[in-house]
Amino acid sequence: MLRPVVVGMLSAFAAVGASAALLVGDPPPAEAAPIENPVAVFSGLDKVTGRIISFDVYINETVQFGALRVTPRTCQTQPPTEEPNTVVFAEVDEITLDSRIRRIFTGWMFAASPGLNAVEHPVYDVWLKDCALSTEVAPPPGFAQDEYAQDEMGVIERPEGWQPIPKPRPPHTPRVTEEVVDPFLGEDDG
Repeated sequence: MLRPVVVGMLSAFAAVGASAALLVGDPPPAEAAPIENPVAVFSGLDKVTGRIISFDVYINETVQFGALRVTPRTCQTQPPTEEPNTVVFAEVDEITLDSRIRRIFTGWMFAASPGLNAVEHPVYDVWLKDCALSTEVAPPPGFAQDEYAQDEMGVIERPEGWQPIPKPRPPHTPRVTEEVVDPFLGEDDG
């Protein structure tokens, strides 16, 4: 009766050892490179009025929210094949009452965890909401939009000199007008 249990335990240890050997000997799975986005979407809370405002900021552009100046340096998302993760590296400065600029935050913000490394200020809070490929806000002068992916998924790298193919026109269907023709009326009877 003891023998089947020992054999079962030995086969279990052999299976664990084989899988551990696979884990140790195999290279880690390849991870896709993050997608660089041209726009960071932030949310800001004005604690005095209780208003939450969403605002879009282009990479390396500085936007003022209340007494804070927000400058994203990179905004990255993961491709659809990877686990979702949206991060921004940002710098936030405060304009003090004596008109000086004081850096209050430099670091990564995570859209999935807005409370982690979010900017906390006595009057204003700022956190990352998302990254975007486009926005209705006009880019700042000199912004190099061509450096960023132009497809909605953000996974296609365009070769140099690439031009988009125009979208096909919908098929032309002629307008049909129905003319009622009475066979009993002649051309002269109108």
